[in-house]
Amino acid sequence: MCMKSRVAVYCRLSEEDKHKQSKTDDSNSIQNQKSMLLQYVMEQGWELYRVYSDDNYAGADRSRPEFNRLLQDAQQRRFDIILCKTQSRFTRELELIEKYVHGLFPVWGIRFISIVDHADTDDKGNKKSRQINGLINEWYLEDMSENIRSVLTSRRLNGFHIGAFALYGYRKDPRQKGHLLIDEEAAGVVREIFTLFSQGYGKTAIARILNDRGIPNPTEYKRLQGLRYRQPRTKYGTLWKYSAVSSMLINEMYIGNMVQGKYGSTSYKTKQNKPRPKEEWYVVEGTHEPIIDRELWERVQTLIAQKAKPFAAGTVGLFAGKARCANCGYAMRSSKSRGRYYLKCANRHALKDSCVGSFISADKLKELVTEELNRLMDGYLDKEELMRKAELCDYLQEQKNGLITDLAVYQKRAKEFAKGIHRLYMDRINGVVSDADYMELSKVFAADRVRLEKQITDTQMYLNKIEEKIAAGESCSERIEQYTRAEHLTREMVEMLVDHVEVGRRIPGTRDVPVVIYWDF
Repeated sequence: MCMKSRVAVYCRLSEEDKHKQSKTDDSNSIQNQKSMLLQYVMEQGWELYRVYSDDNYAGADRSRPEFNRLLQDAQQRRFDIILCKTQSRFTRELELIEKYVHGLFPVWGIRFISIVDHADTDDKGNKKSRQINGLINEWYLEDMSENIRSVLTSRRLNGFHIGAFALYGYRKDPRQKGHLLIDEEAAGVVREIFTLFSQGYGKTAIARILNDRGIPNPTEYKRLQGLRYRQPRTKYGTLWKYSAVSSMLINEMYIGNMVQGKYGSTSYKTKQNKPRPKEEWYVVEGTHEPIIDRELWERVQTLIAQKAKPFAAGTVGLFAGKARCANCGYAMRSSKSRGRYYLKCANRHALKDSCVGSFISADKLKELVTEELNRLMDGYLDKEELMRKAELCDYLQEQKNGLITDLAVYQKRAKEFAKGIHRLYMDRINGVVSDADYMELSKVFAADRVRLEKQITDTQMYLNKIEEKIAAGESCSERIEQYTRAEHLTREMVEMLVDHVEVGRRIPGTRDVPVVIYWDF
């Protein structure tokens, strides 16, 4: 007796689908997707394995929980068929279509079917059509991202608040989207912080005062208010710290100015953000009621400017972001006493008994790291071998430059192919090209595109190998003396060679401070 094929049904509803006005678009709902697909399963006489459903997720979101569970179960071959309403319900990324639908699913013995656009991996003849659909979905993602970016930029320029959460001290206005109202409970804390600083209290002292009184920091306050704030909690996650007070004291939002765009996404395909230059921020004055009056604000800014005296170059900044307290894990902060520079735990004075604190002279830490570096270099590195690697490095660099040039040419051609396919598709829609001509020409385009993509993949793979070799042997002649017998430690050397340094508390009865260096080579 022939066993029935086991089917995994996948449904996805994105946020933009929920807000569609037309009744005909109701077919995009999760319920109707399920009904359509389950009916199809029954008609084919297949056995339902499971329904995987992601609600409120975009087609380019790779973190969809049910989507990832579907892929895991597929890899373990728990079913034979994946069934979707359309290929775009599965994903809108051409990269994932190629990786899974055309790559891994056949290897895993899994058939992919989407009903509406007739995608079926058992039908070898419609692979080109699936690829074209994937390319169109990719264009849709890019166009949608640009449209959303344009709308958000316009709203930011007009002073509307964009974001899931209001700044500490404010709350969202339930009657006017994009407008902020003062949250009096948190605003009272903000006013106290500004007042204390204007009276001469330091930032760490202010943090200690708030912690002693049990006032939750902004992150914890959001959670206590029932907001779904997802920032991970840490051992001292509820405490006020120097950094929180410091950033608050220079935030123009507290004088009624809307400041946004401090971070921006790197690509429409990822949620990763990176800092943007200050001149690119969106600043609109007088958009909401201020918490801090101008007089107090100016007084605080003047005090901050007076206290912002740079430390000696190459001393304190040498281990910025690298030195950590061995007890609590927080980054150590610089200080100056009697003309000497020190590093101390930033959490040491924020709350009594929260951390015993680490403390070390900046010169002492520099001396210890330099000594250990020289000891390692003497023991493990051979100068002649380094010279040979330096020569190899120069040769590999020439190869790398040639590959980069080739890759740029291939990528330019790929973009031209993509534009050509797009123009061909639009000609078909407008009736300029017949369906038969379209299919014939699209096959030619697709074949050339596959060949070109292989060239790009092979070139990138070889380029990656070259870069790995360069990285492994990148001890060129001008750096050899610097690294083998370092007399003066520099920030460049610390960045390249040191992952981080853990500093403990001074051993009682001695002048020794435990230091553990975590190297990055």
